[in-house]
Amino acid sequence: MDIIIESSIQTLKKAQALLNNLTDDTLCNKSVSPYYSSIGTHIRHILDFYDCIFSVNLENKIDLTARSRNKEVETVCCSAKTYLNSIIEKLNTFELDMTDSLLVTDDLGLGKVTMTYSYGSLFAQANSHTIHHYAIINYIMEGLNISFKDSEFGYNPTTPKQTSLN
Repeated sequence: MDIIIESSIQTLKKAQALLNNLTDDTLCNKSVSPYYSSIGTHIRHILDFYDCIFSVNLENKIDLTARSRNKEVETVCCSAKTYLNSIIEKLNTFELDMTDSLLVTDDLGLGKVTMTYSYGSLFAQANSHTIHHYAIINYIMEGLNISFKDSEFGYNPTTPKQTSLN
């Protein structure tokens, strides 16, 4: 298995551990300022990004703006776990070459643009994107006083480790 796929699976498995420690009420709680988003909206958004990758069409094109946005995934832990497990299963069985090219459409803020990517670059982006949203989830959990025992959750592997001041 390719290291990029392995990294994505490892990163997504952190969401499995998180979802096992949440209730439906905490998953959809939007009370934390300043953005008032929920853990569930971020989990759904992460999984939708991967789902778009697996929705490549016959012309070898992917549209990252065509997300499913299933609201139940944002509010029901069981639905989020099912969606997450389906994405991990697709990653486990992914067989295309990471150097293969495809066309990816996204909206970068000035309208849709289509760019040439490799599968490797797209999966690397998805993994970094996931870690970024985990950082936001960490912030939300702090605001909700939710403890999650993973000191690396939401931290990019390239972030320097803080050392003790003792």
